[in-house]
Amino acid sequence: MPVSPDNQDHRDGSASVPLLLLMFVGSGCSALIYEIVWFQLLQLVIGSSTISLGVLLATFMGGMCVGSLLFPRLVSSHRHPLRVYALLELSIGVLGIVLLTAMPLVGRIYVEDFGASSAELFLRCVISAVCLLPPTILMGATLPAIARWVEASPAGISRLGFFYGSNIAGAVFGCLLAGFCLLRLFDMATATYVAASINAGVAFVSFAMAIALPYSDGVRETASRPPGKTAATPLSTSSRFAYPAILLSGMTALAAEVIWTRQLSLLMGASVYTFSIILAVFLVGLGIGSSIASTVVPRLKNPQIALGCCQMLLIPAIVWTAITVTRSLPYWPIDVSLATSPWLTFQLDLVRCAWAVSPAACLWGASFPLALASAAAGSRDPGRLVGSVYAANTVGAIAGALCASVLMIAWLGTQDAQRVLVALAGVSALIMFVPLMLQASQPHSRRAAAAMLSVVTLAGTGLSAYVPQIPTGLIAYGRYLPTYRDEPDYLYFGEGMNASIAVSEDAMTGVRNFHVSGKIVASSEPADMRLQRMLGHLPALVHPRPRSVLVVGCGAGVTAGSFLPHPEIERIVICEIEPLIPPAAGKYFSRENHHVTDDPRVEIVNDDARHFIMTTTQHFDIITSDPIHPWVKGAATLYSREYFEWCRKRLNPGGVVTQWVPLYETSDAAVKSELATFFSVFPEGTVWSNDIGGEGYDIVLLGQSEPTRIDVQALHARLLQNDRQSVRESLAEVKFDTPVDLLLTYAGNGRDLQDWLADAELNRDANLRLQYLAGMGLNQYDSVRIFDDIVIHRTFPEGMLIAMNDSERAIRSGLLPRGRK
Repeated sequence: MPVSPDNQDHRDGSASVPLLLLMFVGSGCSALIYEIVWFQLLQLVIGSSTISLGVLLATFMGGMCVGSLLFPRLVSSHRHPLRVYALLELSIGVLGIVLLTAMPLVGRIYVEDFGASSAELFLRCVISAVCLLPPTILMGATLPAIARWVEASPAGISRLGFFYGSNIAGAVFGCLLAGFCLLRLFDMATATYVAASINAGVAFVSFAMAIALPYSDGVRETASRPPGKTAATPLSTSSRFAYPAILLSGMTALAAEVIWTRQLSLLMGASVYTFSIILAVFLVGLGIGSSIASTVVPRLKNPQIALGCCQMLLIPAIVWTAITVTRSLPYWPIDVSLATSPWLTFQLDLVRCAWAVSPAACLWGASFPLALASAAAGSRDPGRLVGSVYAANTVGAIAGALCASVLMIAWLGTQDAQRVLVALAGVSALIMFVPLMLQASQPHSRRAAAAMLSVVTLAGTGLSAYVPQIPTGLIAYGRYLPTYRDEPDYLYFGEGMNASIAVSEDAMTGVRNFHVSGKIVASSEPADMRLQRMLGHLPALVHPRPRSVLVVGCGAGVTAGSFLPHPEIERIVICEIEPLIPPAAGKYFSRENHHVTDDPRVEIVNDDARHFIMTTTQHFDIITSDPIHPWVKGAATLYSREYFEWCRKRLNPGGVVTQWVPLYETSDAAVKSELATFFSVFPEGTVWSNDIGGEGYDIVLLGQSEPTRIDVQALHARLLQNDRQSVRESLAEVKFDTPVDLLLTYAGNGRDLQDWLADAELNRDANLRLQYLAGMGLNQYDSVRIFDDIVIHRTFPEGMLIAMNDSERAIRSGLLPRGRK
């Protein structure tokens, strides 16, 4: 096909670059929306444990790696790159909509036909691969596809770097759009449709450009080359070392993101908004670094040196972040509870995160275009070049994410894990400098390279010693650490695979606290002991003869231990996601939990509780849930309508479900969502209060498949039996001296609260609305007001309490609505 001078500029790509950059922004935006939605969907099926998340991440990134490698080998370079890119985007959008329906179906097959087994990890991998590989392979092919629209020259490499940077810019927008808008205000279906619409728009523009801009692979090698210029000379053989260097760069980048997210979530609170902010800041740094490097690539005489210097600078950058996150940010004199709006807190978190993470993120972002320039040769297929470099970077990222999340933190701790990252950054720099020294023809060049090697070695060795240990106070008190002038004595701390934990003791009062990831989740304080004992004794006394119990969340083990004094109990299963927690509870709270971890009736299962309930074939007389706060990312799956339906399926006839609901660090909307969701499955459910001096602290929801009936006289007689001495003592320790004392904690039922819950949003698997509602109330402390709003609707439970006789007057008097006594 003859080529006119006008068309020559189009093939060179300069006129179309702005539009291509905009298209890549859209592509990155939709990809991040999909990533968040797909992870949320699959977590509902295979669980939220670190292993499950590692499998998801490895599959997602593995698909992108496969796509980047296979595309240049399977798709001919003679095909129009813009038309191929449009087909890829359109296919991603179609698969995104298909997966919205297909994932729950695949999950149902997994749960119903496979269940729990010794090969369940393999099954989780298969489920993830079936769902994620098709669309992620196409995502991985998009950058190599569009790379064929440019030449593998310095100018072309610069444009590829800008494409990569614009893709990251879109990813930032997609991350914030999904986390702060689409999933907060709508649901996963809406987010998917928005992402698919973006794919369709990008595909339409790309198709239109393909029609307007002719492409001929045979002409492109000379069309964009100025007259008189010859084909680019291949770079030195040292360019091949760019691949292991960018692989290690990807490894350190993703490992650092995992480690720093773990630490920053302690500081900022592990809500869905925190994770969106951290990811967005990290991506912004990558985009800035990529853009800066893309600008300077055409001017570089030796990009290998620039890549080596970039990796060398990562050594102090990693140490900077390690010091900032552990020695500086936790001690900024800031009381986050003073914020009048969650948006003010988000601004603070954004600044703190950017201050800590940006330097290293910019250097990792710059590494990709520098690696492209280092590996480039003018005669190469740009698609193959980009695909191979991108694949190397992605393989490293997979290894880094898996090693950090599954191995390094749990085995080494975050301190030594970051020292490993420093060492890997030094190795990556050495990989680039050693060949340059060996191939240098001039003595001064060899001396310069040797000097760089010495600097790298000394910097890596010296600076790694400055990586500090994470403060135990940060593990214990998280974002409130600056408000504690006198910290307690720490008896234990540990960094586990899923959470960091600590045990503290107040020297003055002797009160022990159990801390998980920056929060006190249990303690020997009277209020906490009362709640934990209620979660055990209340269902055990409501059920006429309980034999089997499932406890969701171990904590200090007090709830599980409350079942041990009941002589009918034959088996207790404790499902705890973090393996470090049960041993610590057994050692430091043995008196309070009646040595629960040593009792032969107790079985401890380390798994995501939702996954366990969905896949087990066991049934229980009692299921009691004492999970972490609903604002913590992932916890909302243990408060959803579907979760409660699974609990009901796992109950024996006459079985009882209890659920803890906090009234502090939350909002009206979140509490209403929790109650309305529970009552949608257990319409005859009841509310029981852990009130102190008439003021609400938290509540317990109790539900059965049939209406709850409590024979007060029979309950009283049951507690007076000789084999109930330990039960009476356990209740008396938390001020429940008689059955009447326990029954007086009744605070209402679903019928009483219908009007109050009229505007409540149900927490469904499809939206997980609760974690977004609760995240907005993270720093609110309105427990007294919320409790008053609940209890004022209470009426006397005529049908629930029977055969009261002498106890009737005391109970009726105590359960009169607030303000009517």
